[in-house]
Amino acid sequence: MIVKKFKENIRKLKVRTKELKKNLHVLYLAYKHPKTPWYAKALTALVVAYALSPIDLIPDFIPVLGYLDDLILVPAGITLSLKLIPKDIIEECRQREENEAAFKKQGIAASVIIVILWLFIIYKAAVHFLK
Repeated sequence: MIVKKFKENIRKLKVRTKELKKNLHVLYLAYKHPKTPWYAKALTALVVAYALSPIDLIPDFIPVLGYLDDLILVPAGITLSLKLIPKDIIEECRQREENEAAFKKQGIAASVIIVILWLFIIYKAAVHFLK
């Protein structure tokens, strides 16, 4: 029972982490959007800088409290930033993020094909010259 609940909590944490990462990219896109209000841009810049910064308000080596700032401040800052930005801008940035993610996957697939093609060419050349 305890193991099952632990696994479920880990699964939920993974989902939340993916959402958090996605929301950070959406915030970055909203920050660059010309219609985003200045106060939302200011808070977004602080939240993204804090989330990506290696420096914490409470150092991580302090037991329990060290990780609480990462577990509470960053998600709270992201949530507040998302609430300050108009919904139409957030929706536009979410769509743009999804399009960029799909484009990135296509680019990775093309890169793999090109690498395989070059490896094949190198193999054929090596076999030809080593005869």
